[in-house]
Amino acid sequence: MIPKIETCFLLMEQYSMLSNIKDHSLTVAKAAHLIARKMNALGIEISIPKVTAGALLHDIGKTACLKSGEDHAEMGKQICIENNLHEIYPLVAEHVRLKNYRLNSGYSEKEIVFYSDKRVNHDKIVSVDDRLAYILERYGKNQKQIRDGIKKNFELCLQVEKKLFKKLNFHPSHLSTLAKNEDIYYDPSL
Repeated sequence: MIPKIETCFLLMEQYSMLSNIKDHSLTVAKAAHLIARKMNALGIEISIPKVTAGALLHDIGKTACLKSGEDHAEMGKQICIENNLHEIYPLVAEHVRLKNYRLNSGYSEKEIVFYSDKRVNHDKIVSVDDRLAYILERYGKNQKQIRDGIKKNFELCLQVEKKLFKKLNFHPSHLSTLAKNEDIYYDPSL
């Protein structure tokens, strides 16, 4: 089941999502919604409700994991499964690291949520490079293996960006301006 936006916000409350994580998730959802909507306009079949719900709930497990140290993507996946959100758990599970990514295959909702998350620092849309710098500072402090993994993940993000924007009719640098006023409630299919 793909949850409605209202259901996503109820789940955020149910799982005590911190307000800063909610703000981040809403910004990721606006960016992802815009990308999905623009791809649909180009005739590329992407589920806007699925992308929007996946983006809103991508960090549903993060608040609990801040204390436990567990993998928040895995916990988010489990929360989605427990709530019968089988359509979006793959997006939540792979928002940190994409698995089985193929540069030359079709487009997917997972790619859009993964990419959108890598463009949002707190509640602001930034460049991939700026987000990388923040993530390295926050999570990679003097730990070469972690820093190398983060860099490799962001190299994949740049490949996803190149793939997405090969089709999209705007430049990645315009995402912030365009997504700022994106109305995720507008979609009549939700």
